[in-house]
Amino acid sequence: MKKLPKEVYIEVVKNTPLVSIDLIIEDIEGNILLGYRLNSPAKHTWFVPGGVIRKNEPFTEAFQRISEAELGFKIQLHEATFVGVYEHLYPTNYAELEGFGTHYIVNAFHVTLKQKNIELPKAQHSEYWWASKQELLAHAKVHNNTKNYFNGHKAFSQT
Repeated sequence: MKKLPKEVYIEVVKNTPLVSIDLIIEDIEGNILLGYRLNSPAKHTWFVPGGVIRKNEPFTEAFQRISEAELGFKIQLHEATFVGVYEHLYPTNYAELEGFGTHYIVNAFHVTLKQKNIELPKAQHSEYWWASKQELLAHAKVHNNTKNYFNGHKAFSQT
Protein backbone atom coordinates (compact mmCIF):
# COMPACT_ATOMS: atom_id res chain seq x y z
CA MET A 1 0.00 0.00 0.00
CA LYS A 2 1.23 3.45 -0.88
CA LYS A 3 1.69 6.17 1.67
CA LEU A 4 -0.43 9.25 1.11
CA PRO A 5 1.32 12.45 0.05
CA LYS A 6 2.19 14.54 3.11
CA GLU A 7 -0.34 17.31 2.40
CA VAL A 8 -3.16 14.76 1.98
CA TYR A 9 -2.15 12.85 5.11
CA ILE A 10 -2.12 16.10 7.11
CA GLU A 11 -5.75 16.66 6.11
CA VAL A 12 -6.62 13.11 7.16
CA VAL A 13 -4.95 13.57 10.57
CA LYS A 14 -6.69 16.92 10.95
CA ASN A 15 -10.17 15.55 10.15
CA THR A 16 -10.46 11.86 11.02
CA PRO A 17 -9.40 9.27 13.58
CA LEU A 18 -6.53 7.03 12.50
CA VAL A 19 -6.79 3.27 12.91
CA SER A 20 -3.57 1.78 14.21
CA ILE A 21 -1.89 -1.26 15.73
CA ASP A 22 0.25 -1.23 18.87
CA LEU A 23 2.54 -4.13 19.68
CA ILE A 24 3.04 -5.06 23.30
CA ILE A 25 6.23 -7.08 22.94
CA GLU A 26 7.20 -9.18 25.96
CA ASP A 27 10.36 -11.22 26.39
CA ILE A 28 10.49 -14.60 28.12
CA GLU A 29 11.48 -12.86 31.38
CA GLY A 30 8.30 -10.75 31.36
CA ASN A 31 9.92 -7.45 30.31
CA ILE A 32 8.18 -5.15 27.83
CA LEU A 33 9.90 -3.52 24.85
CA LEU A 34 9.66 0.28 24.83
CA GLY A 35 11.16 2.73 22.37
CA TYR A 36 12.07 6.34 23.08
CA ARG A 37 10.07 8.19 20.41
CA LEU A 38 11.74 10.60 18.02
CA ASN A 39 8.49 11.75 16.38
CA SER A 40 5.29 13.47 17.42
CA PRO A 41 2.85 12.72 18.80
CA ALA A 42 4.29 11.26 22.00
CA LYS A 43 7.72 12.62 21.08
CA HIS A 44 10.38 12.19 23.80
CA THR A 45 8.46 9.52 25.70
CA TRP A 46 8.82 5.77 26.04
CA PHE A 47 6.17 3.96 24.02
CA VAL A 48 5.39 0.49 22.71
CA PRO A 49 6.02 -0.09 18.98
CA GLY A 50 3.13 0.50 16.60
CA GLY A 51 1.86 2.16 13.46
CA VAL A 52 -1.05 3.25 11.31
CA ILE A 53 -3.03 1.01 8.99
CA ARG A 54 -3.09 2.37 5.44
CA LYS A 55 -6.15 2.74 3.22
CA ASN A 56 -7.02 -0.55 1.47
CA GLU A 57 -4.33 -2.41 3.40
CA PRO A 58 -5.60 -5.73 4.74
CA PHE A 59 -5.26 -5.92 8.51
CA THR A 60 -2.96 -8.96 8.43
CA GLU A 61 -0.64 -7.22 5.96
CA ALA A 62 -0.64 -4.05 8.07
CA PHE A 63 0.28 -6.13 11.12
CA GLN A 64 3.24 -7.66 9.29
CA ARG A 65 4.40 -4.33 7.80
CA ILE A 66 4.19 -2.54 11.16
CA SER A 67 6.02 -5.30 13.00
CA GLU A 68 8.79 -5.33 10.39
CA ALA A 69 9.12 -1.53 10.38
CA GLU A 70 9.12 -1.28 14.17
CA LEU A 71 11.04 -4.44 15.10
CA GLY A 72 13.09 -5.33 12.03
CA PHE A 73 11.23 -8.60 11.39
CA LYS A 74 7.70 -9.70 10.54
CA ILE A 75 5.34 -11.13 13.10
CA GLN A 76 2.29 -13.00 11.87
CA LEU A 77 -1.08 -11.97 13.29
CA HIS A 78 -1.81 -15.54 14.45
CA GLU A 79 1.30 -15.31 16.71
CA ALA A 80 -0.28 -12.43 18.66
CA THR A 81 -3.04 -12.17 21.24
CA PHE A 82 -5.59 -9.39 20.90
CA VAL A 83 -5.58 -7.21 24.03
CA GLY A 84 -8.30 -4.71 23.12
CA VAL A 85 -9.25 -1.47 21.41
CA TYR A 86 -7.95 1.76 22.93
CA GLU A 87 -8.40 5.41 22.11
CA HIS A 88 -5.38 7.73 22.09
CA LEU A 89 -5.89 11.50 21.87
CA TYR A 90 -2.92 13.83 21.46
CA PRO A 91 -2.81 17.64 21.32
CA THR A 92 -0.03 17.42 18.69
CA ASN A 93 0.43 15.77 15.32
CA TYR A 94 3.27 14.06 13.44
CA ALA A 95 3.96 17.14 11.29
CA GLU A 96 4.18 19.34 14.41
CA LEU A 97 1.74 21.85 12.89
CA GLU A 98 -0.30 24.16 15.10
CA GLY A 99 -4.06 23.96 15.51
CA PHE A 100 -4.87 20.25 15.54
CA GLY A 101 -4.03 17.06 17.35
CA THR A 102 -4.15 13.38 16.54
CA HIS A 103 -6.89 10.86 17.32
CA TYR A 104 -6.07 7.15 17.14
CA ILE A 105 -8.26 4.09 17.48
CA VAL A 106 -5.67 1.51 18.50
CA ASN A 107 -5.86 -2.26 18.18
CA ALA A 108 -3.45 -3.53 20.83
CA PHE A 109 -1.80 -6.94 20.49
CA HIS A 110 0.51 -8.87 22.82
CA VAL A 111 3.39 -10.96 21.51
CA THR A 112 5.89 -12.97 23.55
CA LEU A 113 9.30 -13.28 21.89
CA LYS A 114 11.51 -16.26 22.50
CA GLN A 115 14.65 -14.27 21.66
CA LYS A 116 15.70 -10.99 23.28
CA ASN A 117 18.85 -10.07 21.38
CA ILE A 118 17.23 -8.54 18.32
CA GLU A 119 18.57 -5.74 16.11
CA LEU A 120 15.97 -2.99 16.43
CA PRO A 121 15.56 -0.20 13.83
CA LYS A 122 16.33 3.41 14.80
CA ALA A 123 13.91 5.21 12.43
CA GLN A 124 11.18 5.87 15.01
CA HIS A 125 13.05 5.40 18.29
CA SER A 126 16.44 6.68 19.44
CA GLU A 127 16.87 3.89 21.97
CA TYR A 128 15.07 0.86 23.37
CA TRP A 129 14.42 -0.42 26.87
CA TRP A 130 13.23 -3.81 28.11
CA ALA A 131 11.29 -2.67 31.17
CA SER A 132 9.50 -4.67 33.80
CA LYS A 133 5.83 -3.83 34.20
CA GLN A 134 6.61 -2.24 37.57
CA GLU A 135 9.40 -0.11 36.06
CA LEU A 136 7.31 1.16 33.18
CA LEU A 137 4.34 1.99 35.39
CA ALA A 138 6.60 3.98 37.76
CA HIS A 139 8.66 5.81 35.12
CA ALA A 140 7.61 9.43 34.45
CA LYS A 141 8.73 9.33 30.79
CA VAL A 142 6.63 6.28 29.87
CA HIS A 143 3.59 7.70 28.08
CA ASN A 144 0.25 7.22 29.85
CA ASN A 145 -1.19 5.55 26.73
CA THR A 146 1.44 2.84 27.13
CA LYS A 147 0.85 2.58 30.88
CA ASN A 148 -2.87 2.12 30.20
CA TYR A 149 -2.12 -1.27 28.61
CA PHE A 150 -0.96 -2.49 32.02
CA ASN A 151 -3.23 -0.67 34.47
CA GLY A 152 -5.74 -3.29 35.53
CA HIS A 153 -5.69 -5.42 32.38
CA LYS A 154 -5.94 -9.08 33.38
CA ALA A 155 -3.38 -10.17 30.77
CA PHE A 156 -0.79 -7.88 32.37
CA SER A 157 -1.71 -7.94 36.04
CA GLN A 158 1.30 -7.64 38.26
CA THR A 159 2.17 -10.76 40.20
